[in-house]
This record gives sequence, structure tokens and C-alpha cells, in this order.
Amino acid sequence: MAEVKVKKRKVAWGITGGGDKIAEILEVMKDLKKQSEDVVEIQVFLSKAAETMLKFYRLEDELKQNFEKVTVELNSNAPFLAAWLQIRKYEFLLIAPASSNTVAKIVNGIGDTLLTNAAIMSLKAFVPVYVLPTDYKESIVYTKLPNGKEMKLRVRKEEAEQVRKLEALEDVHVFESPEKLREWFLLWLKTVQR
Repeated sequence: MAEVKVKKRKVAWGITGGGDKIAEILEVMKDLKKQSEDVVEIQVFLSKAAETMLKFYRLEDELKQNFEKVTVELNSNAPFLAAWLQIRKYEFLLIAPASSNTVAKIVNGIGDTLLTNAAIMSLKAFVPVYVLPTDYKESIVYTKLPNGKEMKLRVRKEEAEQVRKLEALEDVHVFESPEKLREWFLLWLKTVQR
């Protein structure tokens, strides 16, 4: 009897230039890939700023070793991610991490980058968008630099307000942390495996 090949569900994972939590997010995504690789294929889309940030954090090689399909933005429509999402080639768009710039652009309908354009076009076609913003709530945060040192940063009221507006958008789901992203993905995975 011939083996039946299961068609994998595809997920588009977008990475912006926000470096905070990138190492943690990469670890979570590597783990989720291992747990779901029989039924899900995670394809990675990098903004131009993400490519620079990953090199700065020395994570570019690790990303490419763990994810087969990693594509870098050429412009807001290349690769043609927005159309692929609209025709449902992908189940959803995940942007993690999402810089405060990306969050503000999505909230205000500015689609001038690969990931903001993809998010806006996804929402127009009723395709869900999941976002893990770097600046979730007004606070003081400590982020790890590539050399291991910590840097103290302020998440301003203005950035936090944009995240609240993002949460209010229809079909947009916002995660506060990499662990919240993991919890949700595993719940979604159970529905896929049924």
C-alpha cells in the first residue's frame, strides 16, 4: 500500500528589526517547528531591518540552519507575500518580533514594507495576523545585547498606546511574550492535528 503524503499547512513568520526578545523568540519558534513539522511548514520572511538586526545579534546562521525557507524583503511587494496570504497559501501571518515602527504602521494602514503590506492585505482578506510587539506596555525593560550585557530601555506611553490600538483591530491577535506565543501555537496545532 502506498504511503499517503499529508499536505502540510504553511505559516508565514515575519521578523522585523526589533531586536528585543529575538533570541527567545527564535528558541520558541525552533521548538514549535520541531513539535509541528509533520503537519506544519514555517516559512520565514525578513524585513531589511531584520536581516541587519539578526547579523548584529549573531543569529542569522542559526535561523537559516533551523528554517529551510528564509526570504529577505526586496520591497513592499517582493516577495509577493501579501498576495500569497490573500489566496490562503498560508494559514496566517505571524510577526514576531514586531518593532514599534511596524506596529504603528499596521495600526495606521501604512503598507510600505513587506511585512506591513502583508499584514494590511491579510486583514483585508480576513486572514488572521498574530503579532508579538517589542514594546507591549509602558514600562522599563532590560534587553540583552549581543555581548551579553543588558541595556535599560523605556517603553513609552506612545508605543504602548499603538499596541492597544493594534489589539483592537479585527482579526489581529497580540502576544505579550514568547511564552504566550508558544501557548497559543500549541493550541492551534491541536486543531490542525485533528
